[in-house]
Amino acid sequence: MSILAKIAEIENEMNRTQKNKATAHHLGLLKARLAKLRRELITPKGGSGGGTGEGFDVAKTGDARVGFVGFPSVGKSTLLSNLAGVYSEVAAYEFTTLTTVPGVIRYKGAKIQLLDLPGIIEGAKDGKGRGRQVIAVARTCNLILIVLDVLKPLVHKKLIEHELEGFGIRLNKQPPNIGFKKKDKGGINFTATCAQSELDAETVKTILAEYKIHNADITLRSDATADDLIDVVEGNRVYIPCIYVLNKIDQISIEELDIIYKVPHCVPISAHHRWNFDDLLEKMWDYLRLVRIYTKPKGQLPDYTSPVVLPDGRTAVEDFCLKIHKNLIKEFKYALVWGSSVKHNPQKVGKDHILEDEDVIQLVKK
Repeated sequence: MSILAKIAEIENEMNRTQKNKATAHHLGLLKARLAKLRRELITPKGGSGGGTGEGFDVAKTGDARVGFVGFPSVGKSTLLSNLAGVYSEVAAYEFTTLTTVPGVIRYKGAKIQLLDLPGIIEGAKDGKGRGRQVIAVARTCNLILIVLDVLKPLVHKKLIEHELEGFGIRLNKQPPNIGFKKKDKGGINFTATCAQSELDAETVKTILAEYKIHNADITLRSDATADDLIDVVEGNRVYIPCIYVLNKIDQISIEELDIIYKVPHCVPISAHHRWNFDDLLEKMWDYLRLVRIYTKPKGQLPDYTSPVVLPDGRTAVEDFCLKIHKNLIKEFKYALVWGSSVKHNPQKVGKDHILEDEDVIQLVKK
């Protein structure tokens, strides 16, 4: 029996099962099995698995990477060529783009790499079309833009989300607050710091038994679902912010546009007429949460033209030094910082000081 057949069988059984307290245990088991089978699909057992195919692995350049995901013919290539001035082949038939087309834009001093990925079709997570490679590239992005056609209903949005979820990409979510630690002996130690609506000690044990884990510490610090627990046990999930880009707004009325504006994480644009690009870029910048640091040589004015751009969460002075050169940290004595992260301007700081956007820094070596 093929993996796909097994997956279909489990999905059918899940659809047939009523959801209540008595069946939560059984559903948790099925979900765990499903997650295991999905993982086998993405990374086939044994061997190197067929090559990645032509032109999929693109070298990472710039400070951040943004991937365009969507069905064929929603205007991803038009959007890329109008934003970045890169020519990605555009035509009026489906599946024009067959490999990843990279482009780079400069925005607020940061270099952002844009990737036009080939169209995803339904069933990509089951290995149909070029889906597997497309989504593998999408996993490496800092931000995903899901490009949708305004005229086609929101079914498309659900389908793409479903495909990405199947690959362990979680959109606009935070990692679940669950402590999970394997040990050698002592059985399953289960503690919940707040009331749980779905998981209990039995269900947790069943899910872990499916992964052949019989000794572990599990701490639930929030009201978690079976899916959250499976995400933590699998450990290969990536949490990526996502913006829904609704393209082709030149074909709808103003009233419809007003409704679209109320949808969260959404930006309506027209790639062909270049409408509302500034709004899109601004939102991309907000979601990427990059931090720009300006350098100041001793006795000179700060260089505001080319900032050093750091990703959110790695903005200590040490990270700044490593970004420039790895030997810099060995000679580091202290730094002078001007900006919002310090109380006095300038302030003398060590390598653990956390920098904020648009700070000015001057390094002093030993």
